Amino acid sequence: QVQLVESGGGLVQAGGSLRLSCAASGRSFNRYAMGWFRQAPGKEREFVAAISWSGGSTPYADSGKGRFTISRDYAKNTMSLQMSSLEPEYTAVYYCAARSRIYTGNYDVPGSYDYWGQGTQVTVSS
Repeated sequence: QVQLVESGGGLVQAGGSLRLSCAASGRSFNRYAMGWFRQAPGKEREFVAAISWSGGSTPYADSGKGRFTISRDYAKNTMSLQMSSLEPEYTAVYYCAARSRIYTGNYDVPGSYDYWGQGTQVTVSS
């Protein structure tokens, strides 16, 4: 069992930056690949970025390439998402997720993740 808690959301102007964090507790952090997803009102949950259990693979959604950087700290059991050049359409609740390293399928499938945080709101004003 893994518990995930997101933090770092807030209100930011377009073009600004935010850093989201996800704190993990429970079973060994390095057993899990981690991901960020977001969900805007009336829309489906969509993939943002992920990082493999080893940290060696970091896929991004097209919207985040060149803007977002995902990382993880094994000593602190945390994962972060540094977001820059934010746009109003990025406004959403951002969720942290974890899945077993045994699973080797695509990272962008929400159903492949076993554990989810409660989400943190990101609002980008124009």
